[in-house]
Formats: sequence, C-alpha cells, structure tokens
Amino acid sequence: MPVQSFVLRVLGLFVAAAALSFSAAASADPPSRVARLGYASGGVIFSAAGEDEWSQAALNRPLTIGDRLWVEDGARAELQDGGAVIRLHGGTGISVLNLDEGSTLLQLTQGSLNLRVRRLAPNQVVEVDTPQLALTLRQRGDYRIAVDPDGNVTDVIVRSGQAEVSGPGAAYIIDAQQRYRFRGNDLRDNEFLAAPRPDEFDRWASERDRAFDNSASARYVSPDVIGYQDLDANGVWRVDATYGNVWYPNQVGSDWAPYRDGHWTWIAPWGWTWVDDAPWGFAVSHYGRWANLGSRWAWVPGPVRTSAYYAPALVAFVGGDNFRLTIASGNVGGIGWFPLAPREVYRPSYVASRRYFENINRSNTVISTTVINNSYNTRDRDDRDYANRRIPGAVIAVPRNTFINSQHVSGAAVRMAPEMLGRAPLVAAPQVAPDERRRGAAAPAASLPPPRAFERPAVTRIAPQGHVPALRRDASPVMQPSVPTPVAAPVIEPRARPQGRDNGPQRAPVNVVPASSPPAQALPPPQGRPQPQFQPQPRVQPAPLGQPQAQPQVQPQPRVQPVPPVPPPAQPQVQPQPPQRPHPPESKAVVPQVATPQAAAPVPPARPPESRAPAAAPKGPVPAPAAVHAGPKDEQKDAKAPPAEGRSKEPEDGRDGPRRQEDRPRQAN
Repeated sequence: MPVQSFVLRVLGLFVAAAALSFSAAASADPPSRVARLGYASGGVIFSAAGEDEWSQAALNRPLTIGDRLWVEDGARAELQDGGAVIRLHGGTGISVLNLDEGSTLLQLTQGSLNLRVRRLAPNQVVEVDTPQLALTLRQRGDYRIAVDPDGNVTDVIVRSGQAEVSGPGAAYIIDAQQRYRFRGNDLRDNEFLAAPRPDEFDRWASERDRAFDNSASARYVSPDVIGYQDLDANGVWRVDATYGNVWYPNQVGSDWAPYRDGHWTWIAPWGWTWVDDAPWGFAVSHYGRWANLGSRWAWVPGPVRTSAYYAPALVAFVGGDNFRLTIASGNVGGIGWFPLAPREVYRPSYVASRRYFENINRSNTVISTTVINNSYNTRDRDDRDYANRRIPGAVIAVPRNTFINSQHVSGAAVRMAPEMLGRAPLVAAPQVAPDERRRGAAAPAASLPPPRAFERPAVTRIAPQGHVPALRRDASPVMQPSVPTPVAAPVIEPRARPQGRDNGPQRAPVNVVPASSPPAQALPPPQGRPQPQFQPQPRVQPAPLGQPQAQPQVQPQPRVQPVPPVPPPAQPQVQPQPPQRPHPPESKAVVPQVATPQAAAPVPPARPPESRAPAAAPKGPVPAPAAVHAGPKDEQKDAKAPPAEGRSKEPEDGRDGPRRQEDRPRQAN
C-alpha cells in the first residue's frame, strides 16, 4: 500500500506538471481572431497597440488588442471580426480591449456606433464599454450605442436582439425596440425614450449588411473567415477536380501573383504581417491556400465546418546573409516569399503551442494529421519541396529596406532567376526590425483626436487583456519561432522616433470599474407580470431614494421556490401609475431588468393589494415609460377595459390597453 500510494502521488504530480505545462503553452498562443478595417471613408486615423502616434488607417489593416481608431467628423469606418460588424459614425473613437475566440471587448469613449451581431456562440461574449456602463449583447441583432462628447451620457438603442447593461451595483435588460439614456455613474439615473426611426447612418449600415446576408461566397468558406463577402464582386467560384471549390480573381493582370500588391508591417504578437491593397485581399491573404491551376492563380479555402484561425501571412520566406538582389543602385540585401499551396504546412515564426500549430493548419487547408505531426516533430529543418516555389513569378522579392520600411511591394519587386531561387535558403521569418518611422506604410495623421477622447475610464464586466507592449527601440524584435531558422538573418536596429511633435492624446492605462452584476447567463427571462415601478434596489429592501413605502416592491419569500411561467392573478384595474398617463399604442417599452448578485429562481412578483391607492405619485423621478401620453382613443379604451376573472382584460386587436404585460417594468433575477 505505501508503494502504491507513492506511485499514485508521483503520477499525480506528473499529470499536474504536464497539465500546467500545456496550459502555460496554450496561454502563450496569439489570438485566433482579429478585426479587419474593411471600409474607410473620409478621415480615419489609427494608433497601434503600445504606440502614442497616430497615422492614416490602411484598408485591410488587422486590428488586435490595444489598437485604437478615431473617425473624424463626416467620415465613416467599418470593422469586421467574423461574427460581428462594427460601423463607426463621424466623431467616434474606440479601443480594442480584448479580441479572441471567446470575447470581443470594445471601449467606446466618444461618438456613435452601429453594431450588428451576426453570429454568437453559446459561450461567446460581445461587449461595448462606455464611461457609464458595460453593454453585453446577449443575442444576435442590431444595436446602436452613443456617448456624448463629454462622456457623461450613454444612449442605448436595441432595434433587434437583447442587451444587458451593467454598472456598479445594478444590471438591467433592454429588449428589442427600446431606447434608454443613462447619465453619470449610477444606472438608476436613466430615462426611457421613444426608439427613433433609422437615420442616414443606420440606412447605410443596413445597406452594408445586405452584402453579408446575400453573399454567395458564404456557402464555400467557414463563417469565421473575415472578408469573404468581398469575393462576390471580384471573382468567380469554380469546381476543381483536385481541390473542390476554388475562387479565381477576375481583376488582376496576367503576371499577377498572390502577396504582391500590398506591404508588410509589424503587428505583435505575430510579427511580420501582410496588408493587401485589394479590397478583396484580406480573406485570401490570411486564410486558405493558393494553387496555380492552368497558369491561373486560384484561392483554395479551408474546410467550411471548421473554425478558421487567422494567420499573419500564409507564405514561406527565402533569404539569409547571402541573399542579394540586383537593382539600379547595385547589389543589395533582399527578402523573398511565396504563397503556400494546398496541403502544405504553415510554420508559425512566433511562439505557439502544438494545439495552435495543429488548429491553424487544419482550419486553413485539408491536411492529414500525419503530415502535421511530421512537420511539428522536424521543426529543426525545413527541406520540403514547396509546389509554388517552382511556379514562374510566384516568388516575390524586394530589397530589405523596402520590407522593413513597410513600403509598397509592387513597385519595388525584383524578378528572380530560377537558378537564384534554387540557391536561396528558406527562413522561418525575416529577422529584421521594422522602421518605426514608417510603421504601417501610412502617412501621419493630419489631425488628432480630442485630448480627452481616449483617457476616460470605462465600466466593464470582463477584465481586458491589456495593451500589447510596443516594440523595443533599443533591440531587434524578440522572435521565438516554433521552427528555428536554418540560416541566420542579419539584425537591423530600428531607428529612434522623431521627437518634439504633438502625438495627440496619450494612451492612459485602461482604468476600468468592475461591474458588480452577476454573469449574463444567470439572468433568466422575465416571467409573469412584473412590478410596475422601475426600482434597481435590493430584492428584500423597500424602495430607496425617498420612495414611499406604498410603492410596490419585490417580495423575497416566493423567490426561493421556482414556479411555472404563468402570470399570477392580478387585482382588477389596479394601476400604480396615474391613470391619466397611459402608454401610446406604438410603444413597447420595457424598463431594464434588475440583476443583482443574489440571483434566485424567477418568480413573478405579487400584485399590489387592491386597497393601495394608485393615485399616489412617487417622490422620486417618474419612470420614463409613464411620461409618454397616449391619444384620446387610447384613454377611452383604458376607461372601457373591464376586468376578467381577477385581471385586466388585454386588448384583442393588438393595441395597448390599460397596460400590457410587456409594457410593464420587470425585474430580472
């Protein structure tokens, strides 16, 4: 027994160490998702993670944790992250606080955005944080969020779907076709407003949505592939006997090759990342593979039913100390690359676990487990015979300065002779640092955001990952490739930034105020007829803020016993609101539900006794839904509504009666 106990303890320690090692390796993996700048009109400027300078935003630029975007007045921009599309109005600034396969966390510091949630996995979270609240989007739908220039007011419009607003000490549900305005730092200071008609910005967003909804390319790619809708108008789909469904671009020249029209830029934690110039270039540069079929380039997507992993560029690099190019000024050091073909393994040049290594390859091409394992186990060498390396014009090479300065490739590309390609060694990635004066191949911003636009704290329910540190200026980039480089490349020191210029608002640490509400999934849907007065108060306490004790409140006793979702009998025609203020027929406003940490089984609150005097108005602010007056016809209808078996009769023609069930404020559990 002692021996067996010792053996079990040793095995337990071994398993725990292995699990800890796997967890640490997995935590070092880069995100599998990014956001794409898919549309920009007017002045749109960008500040990379860890940077304070602003430059003109480049189309197809991948955005990740710590990046910031500012849309100037009169301009518009669109971000795509696979399951959601975020459209920014003029005068809007956002920061990416977190972006991975489990969550999309954005900070809206000023301005207005339209957010369309197209897909939402069971455990996936989409959240927008403002100075007043954390808005968690619980369902697919269309949402509009706005923050005033002073950061004191947040407007939330739910056109379809459902959202949860959270703040210190309170959380409420906002249903479809509702609009609420929140002021200050207390969610109880809110106002119900009539949902406005879609404006020009909303109509533009709806028109952009149709490109996603009607995309023919959606049937051929994984829904996680970003930018697939742009393939529809720029190419054709064909069926290949070897690879199945493939896509041919139709607006390229006969000498065109993948990864030629664009530039390279450094984006942590991946390192060197390709930014394509073509409007349709994002999906075909970061997912799938390229095949040369009949002297034409065809893009081969990955499996449709697999969650696609983003890659900075699906290429293999050639170069080294002796890799030289001949240009007009003489022989210079060069860097070359070519696209990977189907069933070829992509080897990340950055730190990644074995799980990540397998997923990024399985999700982007049809490949066997044996090929992946063999490639992973032989990371110390790369002697594969790449198919596209032999295709004329497939290898793109530029002078090293063009590469590190993030300059456009097409004008500086050098055609390489076949014998030169045969001598060029393969490298995991160029071991060179970017020139920080030319980060992103973009011009400096003509104007800067307001000083306070990105310095306001935000309320959040999810702890952000934090900013990605900037590239060290006193050393080369720290490259820890998963496959060692066969040939060492020279290291070029980055140049110091120019001093003495105004770089705009400084990047303050993300000063978040954690919300005290429970997780969103703990809030059940409303049941029965909820309380008619909106009071975000503790469940077992009387209404605070000087409200009269006669105000209806939640009864704590029934909440510990679940009951079927059947409304309890209500006293006939007992209205806690003054009868002269009924709701308009077109309003379906529901005051947000209250979510507190003491969540219990949902039970409809009891109706107030008939003896309560409904005419007594509360001393606090009048709930916004009751502040809207109905027309004369609705008042007559309220007066004629007779009781039916202990409850108020609902109107049969679909119009509002004295007060419909969904128009009553309801308290979340």
